[in-house]
Amino acid sequence: MSEADRVPSPAAPPAVDERKGKDKEPEREKLPPIVSAGASATAGLDRGSKGQISTFSSSISTVSQKQEATENRSSPTHPAFPNIKNVRDLPPISLDVRQKQRISTDASSSEIKAAVPPESTLPIQPKTMKDFQEDVEKAKSSGDWKAVHDFYLTTFDSFPELNAAFKKDATTSFNTTEDSGINAKFVNAVYDALLTTPQDIQKTVLKGIINSLLREWKGPRTKDDLRAYFILLQNPQFNNTSTYVIYAHLLRQIAALVEADHHFLVHWVKKLSQKRFKQLVERLLQFISLRLFPAKPEEFPPLTKCSWWIPSASKVLALLNTANNLVHPPLIPYTDFYNSTLDHIDLMEEYHTWQSFGNSHRFSFCQYPFVISIAAKKIIIQRDSEQQMISIARQSLVDKVSRRQRPDMNMLFLNMKVRRTHLVSDSLDELTRKRADLKKKLKVTFVGEAGLDMGGLTKEWFLLLIRQIFHPDYGMFTYHKDSHCHWFSSFKCDNYSEFRLVGIYA
Repeated sequence: MSEADRVPSPAAPPAVDERKGKDKEPEREKLPPIVSAGASATAGLDRGSKGQISTFSSSISTVSQKQEATENRSSPTHPAFPNIKNVRDLPPISLDVRQKQRISTDASSSEIKAAVPPESTLPIQPKTMKDFQEDVEKAKSSGDWKAVHDFYLTTFDSFPELNAAFKKDATTSFNTTEDSGINAKFVNAVYDALLTTPQDIQKTVLKGIINSLLREWKGPRTKDDLRAYFILLQNPQFNNTSTYVIYAHLLRQIAALVEADHHFLVHWVKKLSQKRFKQLVERLLQFISLRLFPAKPEEFPPLTKCSWWIPSASKVLALLNTANNLVHPPLIPYTDFYNSTLDHIDLMEEYHTWQSFGNSHRFSFCQYPFVISIAAKKIIIQRDSEQQMISIARQSLVDKVSRRQRPDMNMLFLNMKVRRTHLVSDSLDELTRKRADLKKKLKVTFVGEAGLDMGGLTKEWFLLLIRQIFHPDYGMFTYHKDSHCHWFSSFKCDNYSEFRLVGIYA
């Protein structure tokens, strides 16, 4: 393999939290923790980066070799995909839905009072937004882009330079969750203009980002570092697949930040405009989709060398989802986080991986339910229900045989005998008496009527039951014309167990 194809690693090592007990932050809200994705193998910054990135390879190969040798001693390669089930040490930020717990992130104080690393002295950046916009206009009319090129070259050269350019006041710390201290309008103006500049300027920006991400990290991140990550995350160049290797390393470093740093980023992100926030979400969803099903596989490193790409992107997407939930009303609908591409992967394999390993050791999209569409969730629940029916029926049969009793086919079903005149009460009694059989396939018989339930009687029972319990005269539910929904009736109920029946039926 030539030097140009060597694999650089991101900033090392992103997951070590040297603050331990020093950075305890009382009264701040908790985000689910994220640890490093560094246990997975890294991908090359050059392979697949044809076009824009290929010209940067020679300039970073020396640094890459050093970091690659260091990281590879402690970073075994784990094969992954298509089921993405072998990624190690990547617990999710999203909650295990089986625990049915919620962690509130909107009740913390506006300022984190724990000790923070001192901010470094920032370089002097004389350019203002007005100066920059004037330079861009002059360049467009004259064709001389030197002033604009110099601005981008300097600004994206390092994290301190990013802060010097976009921080509202270089002398103020801005260590609060409520104010990132970033001049958002200036950032937007710079990024909007970037896509209209010549290719050499765009390559210069990408090269500066590479150098920043390859920087040797010592100790915890400062708030200026977090601001730099926040700014780089908004770079529209990452819409292009040729920049995905750089984008992946940026996402991994953000995902590997400690919980306190994620706390700041979440609150800063929620301050973005709806348009900018939606762009971030769409960019991440596209990144995941194209990594799963690349149009040109040769554009990306081998799957075995970048198994951490999707887990890192999913964690950052989880941060955005948390930020979206903190805003009332949300910046974007929750459906905008759905990734329809996931409808075409082996969802049951994802589900079984999640059931077996929970929220640790192995990655599964089920750790991030907010990205799974309703249609996909329906498939998972339906197939899981069918498997449980078969499992329970098989166990009943085995128990019968082990006791040397004659097997009866009826034992494989949840058999319900009801009277049409007492449909709700009989159904409630049957379900109460046969709780052990609730996961078996349902079989309904109407008393006094001949007939074998091949599915038709069960459908009829469902239909009659729904009509009765949702009828206004029955008093359980009230229909609201404005929302076109039924809700619990305000009238006092004599038998709340009937609501349990509705829940079991649902």
